[in-house]
Amino acid sequence: MADGVFNISKGRVNEFQNRVNDNDPANAVIGVMILEVSEATATLEDYDTISALLAGSNTESAATNYARLINDDTDLAGSAVDDTNNRHESDMPDQVWSSLGPGNATVRIVTFYDDDSTGGTDANLIPATWHDFVVTPNGGDVTATINASGYFRAA
Repeated sequence: MADGVFNISKGRVNEFQNRVNDNDPANAVIGVMILEVSEATATLEDYDTISALLAGSNTESAATNYARLINDDTDLAGSAVDDTNNRHESDMPDQVWSSLGPGNATVRIVTFYDDDSTGGTDANLIPATWHDFVVTPNGGDVTATINASGYFRAA
């Protein structure tokens, strides 16, 4: 396992981040979900929607108090160009699930782009990145720092 980018989002994650930050469209968000079961990278990266991902051999968390987290323009800054290190990065705040569990051990976090958080379905959600996240929910708060250097970097 490792961190990665879904094929449909390669070259687009910073665009998604900027669209949310710029409120364009108004209800755009970057969401975060937890997987208890995840397929191998070679299979995972080919999914184009969250509904397709969940129709495969991937299982979303069923822990008590679990819900997908949503990051809107008030949570996210635009992507940042780093000319010194020749890269372009996007970051998000730590993600916190309160009183999560009990539940099965987790394996990954998936970020996704939703251009209309008021009416979309899983078939409209574009998977962006995945990150290893191994924790066994026990009823306490669970915090995910997806990557201390940012959840996505184009270099």
